[in-house]
Formats: sequence, structure tokens, C-alpha cells
Amino acid sequence: VQLVESGGGLVQAGGSLRLSCTASGNIFLINTMGWYRQAPGKQRELVADIGSGGVTNYADSVNGRFTISRDNAKNTVYLQMNSLKPEDTAVYLCNVGGYDSGWFPVNSWGQGTQVTVSS
Repeated sequence: VQLVESGGGLVQAGGSLRLSCTASGNIFLINTMGWYRQAPGKQRELVADIGSGGVTNYADSVNGRFTISRDNAKNTVYLQMNSLKPEDTAVYLCNVGGYDSGWFPVNSWGQGTQVTVSS
């Protein structure tokens, strides 16, 4: 399973960015799709995830500013990030969990996309 991310970049504080991640390859059923981030010297943390039925979960630090959504027909998950703060600066990584055509579990990570918020 391959994950291709896009949408990162440099933005001023208060600005917005939209990340996208598309899954391809041998994945038959996608359950949870999510976004994590890792800043230099810090542990990777969950930003938001969304289940197959649309139930969402957000980190307290982004709740109310970020919105996660998915397009099941396109195997794509989005992260709309508004009111960005310098502390949101990190590499953002997409994660997808599910099963392949042989019903083997799949847990794949994207390569990461850099988000930098200037003050």
C-alpha cells in the first residue's frame, strides 16, 4: 500500500493549509485514516483520525481549528488546517489502517509533508 501526501508548505500564523493523502495498491478495506505530526525533538503525536463511518477524533491542541474528512471513493483523507500557529510546525504524516485483498491487516504510513508556520 502506498500513501501519497500533498499540501504542506510555509504559511504565516493565522493562515490555512489543506493536506491530502491518497492510498493506492493492495488495500481492500480501509478502516481508520489519520494524520500524525512530529516536530524536531518531540514524539510523534496524533493530530486527528476518522473512522470508516465518519466518526472523528482530534487532539485537544487542534480541536476547533482543524477538520479531518475522507472521500472513500478516492481512498483519500484530508486535513483542513485553519488558524495555524507556530507550534503547529512539524512534519505531518498520513496513516491508514485496514485490510488487503487477502484479509491481512494493513498499517501504512506516508512519507510526511512539512508544515511550517511563521510568527
